[in-house]
Amino acid sequence: MSCASATLAVWASAWLAGAAAPDDALDALAPWSDAHDVLAADDGAAALTELPGPGAAPTSVTLLLAAARRSAARGQARLVLAAPGDVRGLPGPGGFSREATAAGEGVLFPEAGFGIVPSAIADGVVRWTVHAVPDPGPAPEYVPLNEAERELRGQVREAASALTDLGVARHRPGVREEIAASLRQRPRALWPAGMPPQALRVLQQADEVDAILSAAAGDEPGGALSASAAVARSDALRPIATAVRVARRAAVAEAVRVLVSVPRA
Repeated sequence: MSCASATLAVWASAWLAGAAAPDDALDALAPWSDAHDVLAADDGAAALTELPGPGAAPTSVTLLLAAARRSAARGQARLVLAAPGDVRGLPGPGGFSREATAAGEGVLFPEAGFGIVPSAIADGVVRWTVHAVPDPGPAPEYVPLNEAERELRGQVREAASALTDLGVARHRPGVREEIAASLRQRPRALWPAGMPPQALRVLQQADEVDAILSAAAGDEPGGALSASAAVARSDALRPIATAVRVARRAAVAEAVRVLVSVPRA
């Protein structure tokens, strides 16, 4: 689903550009968890950012944003959505790339030289771990939002037919109600004023497709599907999951571009 990293990438970029208040950026994270704290992954990241490192008491997202501003006053944040076999947008080998791939998400501050990865460390608590990223790597792949939206619309049809072709609807007759309930239960992301409507629409469509993917992947081998059928299902759904990641990255990148380009008084 639209993730905490997407929210932070958009709001942090808007704040660094003077398009959002810091309190609003912090409030936007509330739907994802009751509390958020920040800790550097190692002594090197702690020295770079002036944030507490291993063994110290964690600090707040407020000080994380301040660290980004100190290092790159007008920098922009980049959403990273990685998966095994799909490492587009990652800066190369290192702690950030490894942890972002494991988590499936992260935020890179290329100009500031660090990246952060969220993880749930307790009920109602998300920790953002800061990793030094001395080389952010090449510029990320540019995907026009119109292209990403067209691909995602096509994948909506693919995902819906996959439910039928893979027998999910047959084994779980209430699966469509399950999808609707899943969407209602997901955190409702908050976005800055001036968020481009097309980016919002693509993010919503990505959530819908992701809910279908979750339902389609719900049965495990040993349940209604055989192991071979489960493998076939995974193979069929993989390109749909890839399209969701591409669409979300494109939507967030477009939102950041628009928000930081508006002239400020």
